[in-house]
Amino acid sequence: MSTKRDYYEILGVSKNATSEEVKKAYRKVAIQFHPDKNQGDKAAEEKFKEAAEAYEVLSNDEKKAQYDRFGHSRPGNGGFRGHDMNMEDIFSQFGDIFGGGGGSPFDSFFGGGGGGRTRQRKGSNLRIKLKLSLEEIANGAEKKIKVNRLIRADGVTFKNCTTCGGTGQLRKVVNTMLGQMVSTTTCSTCNGAGQLLDKRPPGVDNSGLVSKEDMITVKIPAGVSEGMQLSMSGKGNEAPGGGVPGDLLILIEEVEDKELKRDGNNLVYDLHITFIDATLGTSVEVPSVGGKVRIKIEPGTQSGKILRLRGKGLKDINGYSSGDQLIYINVWTPKKLTSEEKAKLESLRNSPNFQPHPDAGEKGFFERMKEYFG
Repeated sequence: MSTKRDYYEILGVSKNATSEEVKKAYRKVAIQFHPDKNQGDKAAEEKFKEAAEAYEVLSNDEKKAQYDRFGHSRPGNGGFRGHDMNMEDIFSQFGDIFGGGGGSPFDSFFGGGGGGRTRQRKGSNLRIKLKLSLEEIANGAEKKIKVNRLIRADGVTFKNCTTCGGTGQLRKVVNTMLGQMVSTTTCSTCNGAGQLLDKRPPGVDNSGLVSKEDMITVKIPAGVSEGMQLSMSGKGNEAPGGGVPGDLLILIEEVEDKELKRDGNNLVYDLHITFIDATLGTSVEVPSVGGKVRIKIEPGTQSGKILRLRGKGLKDINGYSSGDQLIYINVWTPKKLTSEEKAKLESLRNSPNFQPHPDAGEKGFFERMKEYFG
């Protein structure tokens, strides 16, 4: 069981909070526990990281939706990033929250004290679509995919930006009646990287990156669904001049199965049987994940009856349980009969055993479902 605190509790906001309210709340908490204000305080540092983790998720519509649905156990590669984020990650991604391009928020409040951090850039994310069969969704899969990524090229050299002196930031000091006020902005010459491209080989772009085809192994957990997005940290494009690589975002697409239909974690199969088999009973094979299984049709089975194969559905994405396979019985009525067949049926038309009655199973859909689910 996860021991992590609720993200909404960490930032002190409700689930209905707007993006601006989330941003404002994060800024307040981050300033309270910022390392520059709490030097040497490990507890404050952990709370600072905790707040950054919460903001990373709640400020992103896709991640927020996954968190609201699954909590901390997000499907994919180990859930959310959590405390694996280091200080450089936090200042690189969320530095603009403080209005200082990645430096300490206290630079602008107290005229320094943060020491000034070079803004670490992050590479762009890559997005791909991955089609999965029902079998792969049921059992999980390991897929090898080719991805064209931008990587830092060999033979590229950089030099410090002369505008900012390699810090990636421009500081402006203004004398006021209250004392010196310092503001920090991102250097427009190097865009906060602190470095500029000096030399590059042929085929390398202005950022010192070159396209390369990579073979990446993706582990898909059992129970994923259409539209779900998995994330592989650091498998996107690399950052120009060093920094943090972007992520690889994998959008799941389900390939429709010809026989089994998905309903949540349950699988549904329409079984058509003859009037004779429904009357006398029989055994038939039906498709299922992992191969065919044989089931028994009891004598007198009515059309619309639902049979259940427990645990034969899909695993829950969190691994807690598995769905069932539901088999809907459909009695097929022949349209063409020989004269001999018609005569045999006519002889049975008025038999009491062939007359419908209240207990014959002629129930409505909702009554049958209520009976099935108890």
